[in-house]
Amino acid sequence: MSIAILLGVVLIAAIAVVLLGIVLYNQLVRSRQMVAEGWSGIDVQLKKRANLVPNLVETVKGYMTHERELLEKVTELRSQSLKATDPVQKGAVEGALGRTLANILAVAEQYPDLKANENFLDLQTKLNQIENDIEMARRYYNGTVRNLNIKVDAFPSSIVARKYGFEKATFFKIEDPRDRETPAVDF
Repeated sequence: MSIAILLGVVLIAAIAVVLLGIVLYNQLVRSRQMVAEGWSGIDVQLKKRANLVPNLVETVKGYMTHERELLEKVTELRSQSLKATDPVQKGAVEGALGRTLANILAVAEQYPDLKANENFLDLQTKLNQIENDIEMARRYYNGTVRNLNIKVDAFPSSIVARKYGFEKATFFKIEDPRDRETPAVDF
């Protein structure tokens, strides 16, 4: 009788370990998919902004003859942004692009005709909305990355993560401290 009880306990423990492994594996898969979804959300918003940039540049170009270098930099950064694929590259380029776009909007204050232009005002409103959407998408993505990284590091899910090749994800963050600064406008 005692051997049967011992075998029953061992069998129940083995089943519990297998079930725990399945649950942890599924949680890791779910977290990884949420990270992918979060990155997709950021990518969509960044593409919206990238699509808006040429219209903004063309509208501003006629007014800002002296700021040609700034407009060329925006175009170059947009191109780099479209080529960047991982969060670290994308974060660096997007930070610089955001700062440069803010400079264009700040310099636009010097041009009263431009500030009154309906196209420019519409583009400026859309850009502000997209920037807010990008911020929300970044927060969601970084939250999903945090959750995945905790599961990859925490015991006992770390055992399952190592066994099945789950890796920590990279946060979407500003790498260059200058990207956090408010652009300087000198009239």
